[in-house]
Amino acid sequence: MDFAARLAAAAEATNRVLDETLQPTSSIPGRLQDATRYATLAGGKRFRPFLVLEAAALFGADVAAAEHVGAAFECLHSYSLVHDDLPAMDDDDLRRGQPTVHKAYDEATAILVGDGLQALAFEIITGPPVPPDLAGPLAHLLARASGNAGMVGGQYRDLNALGLDADGIRDMQAMKTGRLIVAACEAGAVLGRAEAAERRALVRYGTLLGEAFQLADDLLDVEGTAEETGKKVGKDAAADKATLVGLIGPQAARQRLTEIVAAASEALAPFGGRASPLREACRFVAERRS
Repeated sequence: MDFAARLAAAAEATNRVLDETLQPTSSIPGRLQDATRYATLAGGKRFRPFLVLEAAALFGADVAAAEHVGAAFECLHSYSLVHDDLPAMDDDDLRRGQPTVHKAYDEATAILVGDGLQALAFEIITGPPVPPDLAGPLAHLLARASGNAGMVGGQYRDLNALGLDADGIRDMQAMKTGRLIVAACEAGAVLGRAEAAERRALVRYGTLLGEAFQLADDLLDVEGTAEETGKKVGKDAAADKATLVGLIGPQAARQRLTEIVAAASEALAPFGGRASPLREACRFVAERRS
């Protein structure tokens, strides 16, 4: 399969696991169930699950286990989006071209949806078909990437980021966006019981990919259209948020993005042609329009 087909297949597998996991049950309030499915199944490229699956495939890891670990990452990612969109955070009305959860439902429901998805991520990653001896290491990996030393801490820095220099912005964005991307790549290595050097190579790749992802996102905020982004274009710039694009300008940022993509591809050298889908992911991130 080409890259687009592999990305679509990963999204289909993730959606299947999430749909099965989020089937309505009498033990959960109906409106909360509806809002959770709305937040989780209303689109998205499922890029982090794709990274889990492709990294795991390098080592011939069990596909069903990788699909469930990918779904756990998507639950955690979806929770972060629901909370980031809240008025106290980024205050967004649209997500993927649709009303955000707090707009479609209400703020309290959105907060609880995020709380529930975070818990669900760890329920999935520690349950079958994930091998029991890997459940703990995977849960620890996800927790570290998403907590105060990772995504949550990065979001806090972003909300208090005025005056950051280039290094400060990179550190903040590495926490907010990059940590979960790195962890998705590393999770595939854990599932594949990779050697230490192979795991380090995927961490290096994921670190560069995360930087590229955020840089491309910031460029899209400046250069994109509302139809492409599904949100108000220029919102970050209008809010005077700290971004590398705002600090060094779009042209220099584009050059930096090209350099990062090349370095990320080089990091995959130990895996040869088997890593072609992950190399294509670098180009996808750099060229994405939404």
